[in-house]
Amino acid sequence: MVTLTGKNVVIVGASRGVGRAIARRTAAEGAHVLAVARNPAPLEQLAKQLPGIKTLAIDAAAAAAPASVFTALRPDLLVLCAGAIPPGRPIHELTWEEFSTNWETDVRIAFSFCREALRLPLSRGATVIVISSGAALGGSPISGGYAGAKRTQMFIANYAQKESQRLELGIRFLALAPARIMPDTELGRFAVESYARYLGISPVAFVEGMSSRQTPDDVANATAELATHFTDCSGTAFTISGEGITRAE
Repeated sequence: MVTLTGKNVVIVGASRGVGRAIARRTAAEGAHVLAVARNPAPLEQLAKQLPGIKTLAIDAAAAAAPASVFTALRPDLLVLCAGAIPPGRPIHELTWEEFSTNWETDVRIAFSFCREALRLPLSRGATVIVISSGAALGGSPISGGYAGAKRTQMFIANYAQKESQRLELGIRFLALAPARIMPDTELGRFAVESYARYLGISPVAFVEGMSSRQTPDDVANATAELATHFTDCSGTAFTISGEGITRAE
């Protein structure tokens, strides 16, 4: 049975929310974890909570970030879950700079790290999991270019997998999309407040209307399961909800 025990795990965007949950999950399984994020303070806090993990404070959207990260620890499992908070207003109230926020962060990070994984390349048998969003499948009308950016992350994982197969590199690329808003994360709280305001209801009422919600721990468990059990599903996109893992259409 494949496990993460003793494996090198790099989590880009590990200082909060889903990334932090994945760091806890993989460290608990005995992996060698490198937690990557832009701000050092949350990383220091995480290192106190999880003794033995390594941390690296770096802007993951910077051009040199992938090379710096892979020098710090060559991953057997690379998880990309860093990204920007999208705007919380309808399209006609946005500037182009606001609309394109997630293209310049989320998409750039997925592109640059998947490209470097192919160019280096990572070791045969390595897995790259890009954390996307259910918005990639259902849209998000007050989030600017967020939904399109998260869909493009899925395409990037698929394109990278095809290149891995063509070049016979043996690297797996997957995309995992949390299906529902998670109110217990920073991004989720912002989304709840923004949509509640847009719809003219209370945040509590908005959350009560959501079904089959997954938690950050559910996403972390799904990430570990995809890395260790779904070995014949490279290049495939999945969703995770309160009902479990399903293939994305």
